[in-house]
Amino acid sequence: MKKKRILLKIGSNTLTKETNHISRGKVEDIGRQIAQLSSDYEFIIVSSGAIAAAKQFVKLEHTGPEINVKQALAAIGQPHLMRIFQESFRELGLLTSQCLLSYSDFENSDSRVNIKNTINVLVANNFVPIINENDTVATDEIKFGDNDKLAALTASLLDADLLLIATNTNGIYTKESLENNHPKTIATVNDLSNLVKEIGNGKSTHGTGGMQSKIEAATIAQKASIETWIVNGLNENFIQDALQNSINYTKIKS
Repeated sequence: MKKKRILLKIGSNTLTKETNHISRGKVEDIGRQIAQLSSDYEFIIVSSGAIAAAKQFVKLEHTGPEINVKQALAAIGQPHLMRIFQESFRELGLLTSQCLLSYSDFENSDSRVNIKNTINVLVANNFVPIINENDTVATDEIKFGDNDKLAALTASLLDADLLLIATNTNGIYTKESLENNHPKTIATVNDLSNLVKEIGNGKSTHGTGGMQSKIEAATIAQKASIETWIVNGLNENFIQDALQNSINYTKIKS
């Protein structure tokens, strides 16, 4: 039986558990679930967190634009981030691989074919691809999006069955419930145009995205007939709990 393919996007706030450093415990939680689900699902990860990883080790002095500092931090932090994934996943019997992509790759037909072929070979050989934006040459996701759009484009290119976005809320809340300080999750969405009216403009602590970028990602996925789930990645076991429908999260229909 063919395995279902999940594109798992992990935001910075999930990876840091809303602290100032990458949480090995959270990376292990993700790896453990992937290992336990491996007989029925194959996973491709789009992970933020390179800049957050670098901030644990360095403080850069620079007088130029802030974006240049962030690009430099990404270059420093990416190897640290991959090392944490590699070490944590290896203990669980999982093999990892790194893929750095930029938006120009998706606009070039040869690059699209190469990305798809390479990642399919990795997955077929039981390597978990861990994808991030190539931040040293591109700035789009640093400025806005926290890899949400990158995840959606990748899911579309790789014919994923599900785009699962891990964030720091129990999905998307109704605007009224937020105003009353009693967040209520919107469980199912069919029409994305109605959802836009419910969201605010807030951005997350470490990440550059908010719910707006997740709606844009879901729009890309929906055009490719891929369902998007927005799930609270801070919870232990969030992937399996979402698959079992035992937690509150937002499901955006394909």
